[in-house]
Amino acid sequence: GGITRKTKHPSGGDYRGGPQMVEISRDGKRVYWTNSLYSTWDDQFYTGGIPAAMVKAEVGENGGITLDKDFYVEFPEGYRSHQIRLEGGDCSTDSFCYPSV
Repeated sequence: GGITRKTKHPSGGDYRGGPQMVEISRDGKRVYWTNSLYSTWDDQFYTGGIPAAMVKAEVGENGGITLDKDFYVEFPEGYRSHQIRLEGGDCSTDSFCYPSV
């Protein structure tokens, strides 16, 4: 995606903008990120608009990451994606949302 290349996600989804809210899974094997910081800033920097999305990369055993081509969460038009909260508490910031994890 990004600002300059505007490359589509491997799933075909239109991921534009840059990674904003990045979360690492509790076991360190997945990295999730969204492409919206704040709507007013998004509108200023991405004047053509950015479709809100969340993507995931798998972390290799010896380092490096590989984009998960099957994980592309697209939000409805008019919505923005910001902080990541995954049911079940996959990310460290989810711990206070799901005390049973």
